[in-house]
Amino acid sequence: MWGRVLWSRRHFLTMQLKSEAFQSLFTDGLNSVADLFGKHQFELRIAGGAVRDLLSGKRPEDVDFATTATPEQMKSMFQAAGVRMINNKGEKHGTITARVHNENFEVTTLRVDVQTDGRHAEVEFTTDWEKDAERRDLTINSMFLGLDGTLYDYFNGYEDLQKKKVRFVGSASSRIQEDYLRILRYFRFYGRVAAQPGEHDPETLEAIRASAHGLAAISGERIWVELKKMLVGNHAAHLLELVYQLELAQFMGLPADGNMGELKLVWDNAQGLSPKPMTVLAALFRSSDDVERLDLRLKISKEEKTLAIFLIKYRRDLVKGQNGDSLRPYTDFIIDSRELDAQSKVCELLKYQGEKKLLAEMKHWCVPRFPVSGHDLRKMGITSGKEIGTILQSLREVWKKSRYQMDKEELLSTVRRS
Repeated sequence: MWGRVLWSRRHFLTMQLKSEAFQSLFTDGLNSVADLFGKHQFELRIAGGAVRDLLSGKRPEDVDFATTATPEQMKSMFQAAGVRMINNKGEKHGTITARVHNENFEVTTLRVDVQTDGRHAEVEFTTDWEKDAERRDLTINSMFLGLDGTLYDYFNGYEDLQKKKVRFVGSASSRIQEDYLRILRYFRFYGRVAAQPGEHDPETLEAIRASAHGLAAISGERIWVELKKMLVGNHAAHLLELVYQLELAQFMGLPADGNMGELKLVWDNAQGLSPKPMTVLAALFRSSDDVERLDLRLKISKEEKTLAIFLIKYRRDLVKGQNGDSLRPYTDFIIDSRELDAQSKVCELLKYQGEKKLLAEMKHWCVPRFPVSGHDLRKMGITSGKEIGTILQSLREVWKKSRYQMDKEELLSTVRRS
């Protein structure tokens, strides 16, 4: 995986990565971009999370790049080469997105923060890689990787990654006050990197507690993005408990009396079942009122809101059946609800309840189609809309009792006999 390992004159660790995951990044598009930056003598490196993933042996889903070129220099260079640029929203922050060989390459000029307010930062451009690394949140996210495989690690991020430690760059308090959302990013990455729950630096936790109020000024949408990722990572129950212990919940829209006992149980139940974030979080809620308050703060989607309300309503009442037909109550519910997403909601309920075997059965169960329609009854001479509705409902009950096996003729024959 690694080539040579050196200590540079500037006292940061450099090594050369030779992994297959790294080599696989070099598409025609990246090679063209790299050649262009090299031709104009601007340095280009892979930045942030992609470096962390590559060092962990993973091929990153998204790759961001950093450069010594300013946005204006990049625009001039791309225009001269006939390269299309898209999504100019990031330009004021130093980001230019180039479209090359049907791939997007997001390249950001090295920056230093000159002023921050806990939500946003005013930046100046720089050519100093270490200063850019210093403004990043966590050591494991502050590394750069040259296109020749050389790792540039100014704050011992590689060592922390090896030891599965999550640390802020420099002072935890300073980094958090630059952007209070970093509190939740710390938790999220702890769930991705740390091997065990509870191995936090006490000073980091104290800095988080002292800065808890800062989350009040962070938009609900940003908080929800980080919280969702935390909920499906490792140690989610432990991290949610920390959210309460460090008095963060009140600023995040979470219920003051969240049911941590239920959440721990659901978290244990759902291990290996890939629950949705809301499936885990719903365990905290004691009533649908808690969901309404969460929605006011975090602006969750309609689908997430209805799932939470569904789980609260049915987590005790919709349970597996007896007498060898454990799945029956769930399938009957789906048939009766007639909602397009009923089966997916029931799957999340089964994860919530830890019913691994029933979940596997439910995923392979196909919703049967009720074979009788109002048209069939009208052909038999029944014209009253009210009577047709009553008969259809009674036929549905007969059909359910047959375990959805009776066909149209069998069902209609019961109408003729009556």
